[in-house]
Amino acid sequence: MVIAGVVQPLGYNGAGRVRSRIMMGMDVLLTILSAVVVLGFLVFIHEGGHFLAARAFGVRVTEFMLGLPGPYIGIKRGETTFGVTPILLGGYARVCGMEPGEMSPHLQAAMTSVYARGTALMEDVAQDCGITPDDAYKALEELVEWGTITGPKKTDEYNMYRTPEVKPTRRQLRAAAKAGTTIQEHAEGVPCPLADPSEAFRSEYGKQYRSLPFWKRTVILIAGPGVNLLFAILAFVLIYSVIGVDVQNATTGEVTHVTVSPLRAIEVGFVYIGMVIQAVASLFNPQTAADTVSQSTSIVGIAVMSKNAFSASLVDGVFFTAMISVSLGIMNMLPIPPLDGGRFVIEVYQRIRRKVVSMRAVNYMSWAGIALFMVFFIVMMNQDIQRFIFGNWS
Repeated sequence: MVIAGVVQPLGYNGAGRVRSRIMMGMDVLLTILSAVVVLGFLVFIHEGGHFLAARAFGVRVTEFMLGLPGPYIGIKRGETTFGVTPILLGGYARVCGMEPGEMSPHLQAAMTSVYARGTALMEDVAQDCGITPDDAYKALEELVEWGTITGPKKTDEYNMYRTPEVKPTRRQLRAAAKAGTTIQEHAEGVPCPLADPSEAFRSEYGKQYRSLPFWKRTVILIAGPGVNLLFAILAFVLIYSVIGVDVQNATTGEVTHVTVSPLRAIEVGFVYIGMVIQAVASLFNPQTAADTVSQSTSIVGIAVMSKNAFSASLVDGVFFTAMISVSLGIMNMLPIPPLDGGRFVIEVYQRIRRKVVSMRAVNYMSWAGIALFMVFFIVMMNQDIQRFIFGNWS
């Protein structure tokens, strides 16, 4: 087929359009990169707070990921796998033993069965323990959450559970070589019977979040938001007390570079935190909720503003990051599951009522909370698109 037409040579106007498109593409790329860096850093320190608090109390953490759950690239250090997932819009630390509801009464028996076999089918465990396959499945999945055993792989045809692979240290290898003995590894498919099942189970239970007293569980929950607020305070001290800020005299127009004492900078930080708390609280007031939402921003707005802030100066970028860190910390303390504040409210309720909240109830509350935040997200996303892309939002 022959198509007749005119091909215009690439002249000045065409080259200008190409350059314009390249600059636009670079601007979009820098905007996305700025958001990833800012949110990635803040989520990292947030989850790092949970991780450090959990490890300080001897609680096992099996995963520390930057990004939403999914495929990841990472390395394993001790019992924790550190990695990055493709969707860098969040992060998580998998603290063991945080599953809601009552513990399965068959955990010790299921654990003993798997360790005796090394690799065990769910039906094998049910037979060993004299329980139904459903009860065996619940117990096994809870042990997987504990990090006590590993769950089925994608390549497994059946519900296969294994003892975790634990590599010996160099010191253990040297000692074994010197003594002329071998080390029994908890490798896949290698049985490792427990010498004392009761003691082994107590040891595993002691590494779980649910085994801790109320105050330690509370510390782990608030450690994440606490680190976000701490970072913001330190950033304010750095900006106002170390670097200094330019202040313009309203009458003369003269600009003066000033610094304040660290205590004054901390005071400014707490004043800003109080302002954010008031703004977040106004979301639950029908008379002010609409105005607060209209003044809020989604990830689109954060991306644009973070890029503009870092383009202005490094100090402006740090200041903006501190502001977002405060918002992230305060928002996570809202008493809505699955946020940290929602988990804290559940802990308080269980403490007062001496009753464990069921998994079904926690799941219902979590889905309701997610639905609420999805509504806010959609509304604010629309605002940001209209404001930053189409420029028709006041």
